[in-house]
Amino acid sequence: MSALRVVVADDQALVRIGFRLILESEGIEVVAEAEDGEQAVAAVRRTRPDVVLMDIRMPGLDGLEATRRILADGPGGAEHAPRVIMLTTFDLDHYVYAAMAAGASGFLLKDVTPEHLAAAVRLVRTGDALLAPAITRRLVERFARPAAPDPAAPHRELATLTPRELEVMTLLARGLSNAELAARLQLSEATVKTHVARILGKLGLRDRAQVVVAAYETGLVSVGSVPDPR
Repeated sequence: MSALRVVVADDQALVRIGFRLILESEGIEVVAEAEDGEQAVAAVRRTRPDVVLMDIRMPGLDGLEATRRILADGPGGAEHAPRVIMLTTFDLDHYVYAAMAAGASGFLLKDVTPEHLAAAVRLVRTGDALLAPAITRRLVERFARPAAPDPAAPHRELATLTPRELEVMTLLARGLSNAELAARLQLSEATVKTHVARILGKLGLRDRAQVVVAAYETGLVSVGSVPDPR
């Protein structure tokens, strides 16, 4: 795998410097920094990183709109755009949910440990897992919109999923990891990954974060109905 390249976007210089030092100490290259959304979009267009660490609240163009532009701007569309991790001070910030719905791959609190930061950047690059799934589930439950009654609503392709794929999608919405899914369904992790890949392909989604959002917004999982998997 080629060297991992990251853009750090945050309006606080100390945060950018701190993240740069942490990532570079882990052998991860920080190819650019940005102090607002406009700079972040320009930096991504210029450097084509693998991952963007994006602060939500920045002056001018905020992180949410910057994320939308970046994901729409990848060569070949969002499928080939960098992965975006949202940075926030609060773990239930409604802007984080909006960013996930727009295509961000996950989020981190700004007080994240150095080890977790580096691991999260590496993890999200693969598109294989959702960051902080239990916290993300709480966030989605709080801010998800009710299922749309319009039959032409997004994700109408849900009907194309097999019963097993629907089961996997429901468990993903509960925050289960691949290993937990495999144990629950008595499948190998490789088989679970295959089911997840098929769900992504059929629904036109980028990663597990969007699968969780779609599970709530389509009504597959009801807000407030999912017990904490822990």
